[in-house]
Amino acid sequence: MKIPLFDAHCDTAFKMALGEYGLYENPGHTDLKRGLEYAPYAQFFALFAVDGGKIPFGPHRFMDKTAEEIFDAELEFLLEEFKKNSARISLCTTVKEALDANAQGRAAAFLSIEGAELIGCDISRLREMHRLGVRAMNLTWNNPNALVCPSGLTELGRSFVSCCNELGIIIDVSHLPDEAFWEAIELSEDPVMASHSNSRAVCAHRRNLTDEQFLSVIRKRGVAGINLYAEFLGENPDMGTVIGHIEHFLSLGGEKSVALGCDFDGCDRLPEGIVGIEDLKNVYNALLRKNYPEALIRDIFYYNLKRVVEEVCDI
Repeated sequence: MKIPLFDAHCDTAFKMALGEYGLYENPGHTDLKRGLEYAPYAQFFALFAVDGGKIPFGPHRFMDKTAEEIFDAELEFLLEEFKKNSARISLCTTVKEALDANAQGRAAAFLSIEGAELIGCDISRLREMHRLGVRAMNLTWNNPNALVCPSGLTELGRSFVSCCNELGIIIDVSHLPDEAFWEAIELSEDPVMASHSNSRAVCAHRRNLTDEQFLSVIRKRGVAGINLYAEFLGENPDMGTVIGHIEHFLSLGGEKSVALGCDFDGCDRLPEGIVGIEDLKNVYNALLRKNYPEALIRDIFYYNLKRVVEEVCDI
């Protein structure tokens, strides 16, 4: 029996667009050749960008471009890669489409946007992105914008939440400051996801979730994706550290609310023992060795996130 995998977050689209390499086989953390070792396999591809002059490595072809221009180029690049690899991956907008793709041996790709500033915090562009296939949205990436201010959400931010609920776009609460997190989770009528956020009790980083925040995600019928970025795991992290974050969330009653959001290609350091998507099977087997039921592990790896996507997007 193959291991299923539904990952809530990777930055592979950005890395591919910068490096001008392809989706089937590449030098990054994840590609189709390795991902299709899992079955069924589904992946949220985050569309992320900053102004070209702020990209911390180079030279690169986007040096003189704005974040919005890079976003547009990245989306075009990713969609072209999906076309080139149409025998291996399908862009999906619902769980039904994902299941159909998986049944034919293809990966299921979903689109998310990591920061509404990339579409100008514009509701008309949100609707356009929905038509193009986007099914998850971070209201911001770390910094205040027209939706998120130091005290919480702006009036436009609250309208964005309502519009996402109307369209069937999952609100992604990763990267939100605490004040905006609480307002977003209160306003959303749908389950939310913290696509790539760990436990702040285990690693005291602001990007991680407090116990109270994770409990609110549970109450919202949502999920939190375990992030493999070393900085968010703890000092000198290894496989045991990853398991520790999972176990802490499970101790809070998170059996149906823990998922994976590995942040592949969005981080420069992974925990010892993990170099890419091919090593997620080691996380699966480590949980088995700790005598967790296989049904629970499969929920973490695939079915918990599948449930949220189905409830929000299959409308």
